[in-house]
Amino acid sequence: MPRWMNLILALLIFFPMMIIFLIIVILIKVTSSDPVIHQSTRIGRNNKTFKMPKFRTMKLNTPDVATHLLAEADQFVTPIGKFLRKTSLDEIPQVWSVLKGDMAFVGPRPALYNQDDLIALRTQKGIHQLTPGITGWAQIQGRDELSISKKVEMDFFYLKNRSIYFDLKVIFITVLTVLKLKGVSH
Repeated sequence: MPRWMNLILALLIFFPMMIIFLIIVILIKVTSSDPVIHQSTRIGRNNKTFKMPKFRTMKLNTPDVATHLLAEADQFVTPIGKFLRKTSLDEIPQVWSVLKGDMAFVGPRPALYNQDDLIALRTQKGIHQLTPGITGWAQIQGRDELSISKKVEMDFFYLKNRSIYFDLKVIFITVLTVLKLKGVSH
């Protein structure tokens, strides 16, 4: 989707989502003394780092690695964290990143700054030139269940086939996937 479409969509959903946002803020504050928003350092377009906001789902001193790499990840999840992750409601603050231009609604999910293997493979394939997305083709193909090489394969497919129609299809499938609570391991 072009930048202007991302902006319009972000503005259209921003205010209606404020009610959900406020409810989640209250739930997080009632169940945890940690900050509500976690600023994750991520790799954006052209491998530049940016801060991606998410609702806090992990305890404050959790190691800064991909969740699937944590031994006994459940011990780090906040009381409301598992629900927020399973429903993808932890991603709501990323609409702010879309408004800022750091992210789009559809694109490859931004890698953590320390996922060197994923960053290197994406750079080899030219995927690093894309604006990362809140959702993406790889996300709806398996989310946490995909290997890094499979994610890169899916991201490359998106790079070669992206269009407004494809982005709308990804958004539609994302909504269905989230409603079915599929693909999240923690």
